[in-house]
Amino acid sequence: MIFRRSAQREFAQTAIAVFVALFAIMLTLQLVRLLGRAAAGQVASEAVAAMLGFAALNYLPILLALTLFVAVLLSLSRVYRDSEMTIWFSAGVPLTAWIAPVLRFAFPVVLAIAVLALFLSPWAQGKRAEYQQRLDQRDDVARVTPGAFKESARGDRVFFVESIPAGAGQNQVGNIFVSSMQHGRLGVVTAARGRTEVAENGDRFLVLSQGRRYEGVAGAAEYRVMEFASYAMRIETAENDGPARTAKSLALWELLRERTPINQGELLWRIGVPLSALLLALLAIPLSFVNPRAGRTNNLIFALLTFMIYSNLLSVSQAWVAQGRISFAVGVWAVHLPMLLVLLLLFWQRIRVFSPWRFARRGP
Repeated sequence: MIFRRSAQREFAQTAIAVFVALFAIMLTLQLVRLLGRAAAGQVASEAVAAMLGFAALNYLPILLALTLFVAVLLSLSRVYRDSEMTIWFSAGVPLTAWIAPVLRFAFPVVLAIAVLALFLSPWAQGKRAEYQQRLDQRDDVARVTPGAFKESARGDRVFFVESIPAGAGQNQVGNIFVSSMQHGRLGVVTAARGRTEVAENGDRFLVLSQGRRYEGVAGAAEYRVMEFASYAMRIETAENDGPARTAKSLALWELLRERTPINQGELLWRIGVPLSALLLALLAIPLSFVNPRAGRTNNLIFALLTFMIYSNLLSVSQAWVAQGRISFAVGVWAVHLPMLLVLLLLFWQRIRVFSPWRFARRGP
């Protein structure tokens, strides 16, 4: 039918615009956060792009669900606002006839959301944990950011590097300051240059050149000053215990095999995201009603509020299942079944008001 083809085309155009806007906002927020962590030395600059990609995969299911909901809502709201819906009703097309084109448009998106939520997002979480672990295992020199004070992995030293000489490589620094506490005595070392060296047994050392060491007890007036041409300090490296395994990073078959409350709560969330996307797409049909004489943003605000409530209720049910307060079977239907009843109630209300029979009876 004509209205189905036009609906499919408008759904797709609106969805592309909405997704680009939401995706750009998400990327901007994540990029600002990652750049702030990179400036503080918590994230390596070369890892920003990878961490941004993993964050995008993690947020894509929610973004696609919101995109699907808003695209159907805005498209049908325009049909109401331009009085096209009145024409369809007068031609004998009921409100339920929009279910088929909405489902035809929503099914591929819901399928993509399911694949992302069940498989790709957990994989991205696991890779992100591996990257974070690599950053945490960096040695003390690799943690240093020029122009910022940084604490060593063991917390017994504070490093400050003024600059990294151009063309010197990552293993050389300039104008270095090191403060350490050993046997109750405070030691401060300053040097013009520093470089890393690896001994034959594999130990790493920071070799300082042309500097001084000040040693004494905090609060006392007696200090010992030593000048040196070369001074070596052993670099501590964090132990490799493997990335922390959380329920969010576990694969689907691992969640099914290890049926702990936390894993069942995570499984509930992964199943609930595509189900909520499908229900929200159908819920947008009765929610899209717009009075041409009223404001254009009222139904959009109400719809976004509905999306937030639905998402929060899904998070609450996940938390209750993870805490063992309710069973997995109850948690699956505790949120979706009431939303399904609300959907049927809204359809019944809209059909009762905007039925083709009533429009035909009003005709000449």
